[in-house]
Amino acid sequence: MNMATIIKIFFFSFLFHSSEFLARSLEVDDTSDEFSYDQYANNGPAKWGEISSNCNGNLQSPIDLDNKVVEVVSNLGILQKYYKPSNATLVNRGHDIMLRWDGDAGYLKINETQYQLLQIHWHTPSEHSIDGKRYDMEAHLVHMSSDGKIAVIAILYEIGLLPDDLLTILEGDLIAVADKKGAEKPMGIIDPNIIKLDVNIYYRYIGSLTTPPCTQGVVWTIDGKVNSVTARQIKLLQDAVVNGFESNARPVQPLNERSIKLNKSCYFHWLTT
Repeated sequence: MNMATIIKIFFFSFLFHSSEFLARSLEVDDTSDEFSYDQYANNGPAKWGEISSNCNGNLQSPIDLDNKVVEVVSNLGILQKYYKPSNATLVNRGHDIMLRWDGDAGYLKINETQYQLLQIHWHTPSEHSIDGKRYDMEAHLVHMSSDGKIAVIAILYEIGLLPDDLLTILEGDLIAVADKKGAEKPMGIIDPNIIKLDVNIYYRYIGSLTTPPCTQGVVWTIDGKVNSVTARQIKLLQDAVVNGFESNARPVQPLNERSIKLNKSCYFHWLTT
């Protein structure tokens, strides 16, 4: 192996581990005492701008996906995700529960940019809404590119008879980390492909992280299909977070004339679902 090859391997390894480190602090891991979701509190959502000035920006998330202003397109193409099994750790961040992939769990590709899959976490109720309707739960798959750009896939859920497959795997471990801020539990190999995504139909817009520091410029993809989760699974998530964060959804933010696109790569699929 020549020196040029060694340098190249070291460089890409550095980028990957740097992205992993940044992802652990993308949405504040240790500031549950600094912000809350209580609209009447001094550190509630209306006051987040005092924690981070980014939270006062014009590209904030979540938003309402109002189909009256959505532009229907087909040129975004099929969602290009290339996930693979990897070691993962369940983390109680106090304000939410996160599953972090510690190895290479694959990537999402948007406009020729690769965004490494880093973690998934959950909000109850949903943060994004569709035509004013909020759902029972929302999952966020967080990705980061080698140069620090962020892309998030959001999945909406409503309570139904069918459980969510990933949460089914985690149920016993959610109990183990319940109400223990900072608790971590190794989960072994978890395949992110177990997460159901509609690769043909999805919303796309530019927004922000939904907790402080509310970093803007995030590429949001919202799955066009609403999935099923059981009431028990939602309760497990709510029981696991620390007191006061059982409802951990930021209010909808102003659109500020942003473009929202709804990609429909397969019209037959749309008509038959």
